[in-house]
Amino acid sequence: MISEFQDLSDKIDRLAQLAQTLRSENYLLRQANALLSTENLDFKNRLTEAQHRVEALLSQLEPADPDADAESADPDADHDDEEAAQ
Repeated sequence: MISEFQDLSDKIDRLAQLAQTLRSENYLLRQANALLSTENLDFKNRLTEAQHRVEALLSQLEPADPDADAESADPDADHDDEEAAQ
């Protein structure tokens, strides 16, 4: 009977040790998660800023007059207009 109590006591000790190990691991994982969440948020902000810069550059490259773009894309358009005028 005493050996059964000793076995039960040993199992309880192992369970308590496992619970403490899991608590420590959980704490470390929560710290790592918080760090990675902060880092992820920083990367998202940097990506948004870069996107805004690229959009600003693209808007500077776009032609101001859409008709000017159509004429420059079709060099024969001026030639056809000249023939029609004659």
